[in-house]
Amino acid sequence: MPLSYKARRRWSLVILLIGLPIYIVAAISLIAWLPDLPGWVTFIVYVALGFAWMAPLRFVFLGIGQADPDAPNSEAGFR
Repeated sequence: MPLSYKARRRWSLVILLIGLPIYIVAAISLIAWLPDLPGWVTFIVYVALGFAWMAPLRFVFLGIGQADPDAPNSEAGFR
């Protein structure tokens, strides 16, 4: 069952305000647990982890910046 536009907006806000900071702390902790790596390897791991959170959550963020497709045309884009 696909999420409605309003539900996707709410979930995207929750993910960005709560989930992403938790993910950042977890990623930094993961890097700290790894053995001492060269700087370029650490950079690649950070870049990979930076993109990894987006892949499973892509469907939540699609179309969030656009006007509500379910709103009447006269009120589309206005709140």
